[in-house]
Amino acid sequence: MSIFVDDDTRVVVQGITGGEGKFHAGQMIEYGTNVVAGAVPGKGGQEVHGVPVYDTVDEAVEAEDADASVIFVPPAFAADAVFESLDTDLDLAVAITEGIPTQDMAKVNKRLGETDTRLIGPNCPGIITPGEAKLGILPGNIFSEGNVGLVSRSGTLTYQVVDNLTERGLGQSTAIGIGGDPIIGTSFVDALEAFEADPDTDAVVMCGEIGGEDEEQAARFIGEHMDTPVAGFIAGRTAPPGKRMGHAGAIVSGSGTGTAQSKIDALNDAGVPVGDTPEEVADHVEDFL
Repeated sequence: MSIFVDDDTRVVVQGITGGEGKFHAGQMIEYGTNVVAGAVPGKGGQEVHGVPVYDTVDEAVEAEDADASVIFVPPAFAADAVFESLDTDLDLAVAITEGIPTQDMAKVNKRLGETDTRLIGPNCPGIITPGEAKLGILPGNIFSEGNVGLVSRSGTLTYQVVDNLTERGLGQSTAIGIGGDPIIGTSFVDALEAFEADPDTDAVVMCGEIGGEDEEQAARFIGEHMDTPVAGFIAGRTAPPGKRMGHAGAIVSGSGTGTAQSKIDALNDAGVPVGDTPEEVADHVEDFL
């Protein structure tokens, strides 16, 4: 099994006529993802990679029975694209766009709580269930089918850890990049809860980084609610307080929370071994299995 996406997922690509949308839609189709439509205002009636384009997500859903979207829309318009997905009651929306203003995401977050749509992102690489579907920009060739779930704030770190897992013959059930912005749609806890409920996920890797308290909250959830073993990795151990490192959410205030060490300590207290390198993370997963 898997979480959130599988080979039955029917995908509409918002922004499919733009450079990024067109390229990655092609990559998703090549991987085997069931991309059934594109949605771009004013571009209805066109085709991209043989996929029909509609003016709105609502039209795409009605015509093609889509149940998920991937959003490749410039930052100034991306929040509106997310709202369109939410208003159409899709099961899943994946926002790849980087640089969406935090104020816009605060409005999205308020609306999100009023819907049943799951939002992944923004500023994320997306989600993949190896051998079935990928939604986003993840390089499908490094993933393999298996029973290890992965959730990460960092796209690049996801690729490093997955490459090490795959080289060890440790395939993945589903891998999710949740994004590194201060306001995101799916948290570590959301993903961990889904992995815990998946009978075919036998171990989980959680890749975090400095900034915020999401990893500490995840550690509490793991300690109180998870039987599935979890291995961790925390990036940013040498980052100085007050300096943003990579992601908009990767900044330590200097208050003692949000540091790499506070996250490592919280995970260790919950029984989660934290690797110093991606290779050590794979070692821990091998120990579980």
